[in-house]
Amino acid sequence: MVRGAEVAGQGIKRVTADHMGMLSGLMNAMALTDIFESEGLPTRCMSNIFAQQVAESYSFRLAEKHFERGRVVIIGGGTARPYVTHDTAGVSFALELDCDVMLKATKVEGVYDKDPAQHDDAKLLPKLSYQEAVADAAIKVMDKAALGLAMEQGVPVVVFDPMKPDNIFKAAKGEPVGSYIS
Repeated sequence: MVRGAEVAGQGIKRVTADHMGMLSGLMNAMALTDIFESEGLPTRCMSNIFAQQVAESYSFRLAEKHFERGRVVIIGGGTARPYVTHDTAGVSFALELDCDVMLKATKVEGVYDKDPAQHDDAKLLPKLSYQEAVADAAIKVMDKAALGLAMEQGVPVVVFDPMKPDNIFKAAKGEPVGSYIS
């Protein structure tokens, strides 16, 4: 995964770096689409980035039609605008598509009271409020703009590790995994 803000500099413009991040998100969406399809789950990969050879162009109406036909829709590439994270794009798409919850897949099990990569005593927070997640500077698993949008619009967020066996399936079924922010 390329994170635009992290690779910007050393001759790489921030806008270019953000586009690189969008492309890495699209690559992950393509991989997940194939994995779901290989398991017999009808899935469509969509993107706001013009990449018609690898993903369908995103539109609200087309995504709705896929849902009506029982397909999973994976949207890669964020909003196709620099300075907007995948987290904020995810919350925005969840709102646009009237989803019950926004699932945030990440490298850790959920939201911790401090960075578990740097602190052995970090504690997993299974449930927390939007206010707690936004106000606590130590919580960095998801950007504050995305959390603020989720809070403003009342869409719950589940932060979880997709690499743990069955976690994606459990999250999709509404079973408890990771951390629940509401």
